Amino acid sequence: MLPTFLKPYHIENEHLIRIGPKLDGGYVIDKRLIKQSNTIITCGLNDDWEFEKSFLKTNKSCRIIAFDHTVDKEFWVKRFKKDIRHFFLLKKIRFRKIVGIFKYLDYIKFFKDKNKHHIIKIGTQNIDDKEITISKILRNQNNVILKIDIEGDEYKILNEIINNSEKINSLIIEFHNIHEYMDLIKEFIENSKALKLIHIHANNFAGKNDAGDPNVLELTFINTKSTKLELTKTQKNYPLKNLDYKNTHRKDDFLLRFND
Repeated sequence: MLPTFLKPYHIENEHLIRIGPKLDGGYVIDKRLIKQSNTIITCGLNDDWEFEKSFLKTNKSCRIIAFDHTVDKEFWVKRFKKDIRHFFLLKKIRFRKIVGIFKYLDYIKFFKDKNKHHIIKIGTQNIDDKEITISKILRNQNNVILKIDIEGDEYKILNEIINNSEKINSLIIEFHNIHEYMDLIKEFIENSKALKLIHIHANNFAGKNDAGDPNVLELTFINTKSTKLELTKTQKNYPLKNLDYKNTHRKDDFLLRFND
């Protein structure tokens, strides 16, 4: 069972919307923030920007600024070789997977003009062309949706997120290996005065611990200074029907339970 501090505050489902696919890469956010937000800052890109593409369909004036030091020319060459090999081994026979072989073309098309991808690591220092901090990224930003999936490095930047929370309309963050870092997650949630938890979903692709609890959680926060929220803990059952979906079809989804 999950600790009580991970139980979201109540928000009516009519205010929630899923952006992105009904698979890994889709997230639940507060729809009231869509028109209020002018920039999505994406920390951790890999080969998936479906959330960002879907968001732009609802707010065409928004721009995307992504940071991921692992997605470079070498990344795309390795990916293409692997995809071609799997294609000839008949491992990529579904239409969606065949189209995915040419993902690089979509990358080039999407990250141009106002949308930018910076090949630089999110970290705790500002080092030219190598590492950048959340504080520097947000220095001249406001009304931002901050989306973070950086494979464990999220714990290094939690204090910076709190210190810059007045610029963030919504935070979407994946916490990895949660059982090792539960104290840091608790500290972040309890110390965050503006950003409040409104949604939780377990990533079923990442497995579970010996107690049966998920290893990875996807959390959505909103800024209560810009969006009204009753600070009452929810009684909803998660996952939410018609909003939450499995990250992968190959495994059962997690039914979340909390220590009330």
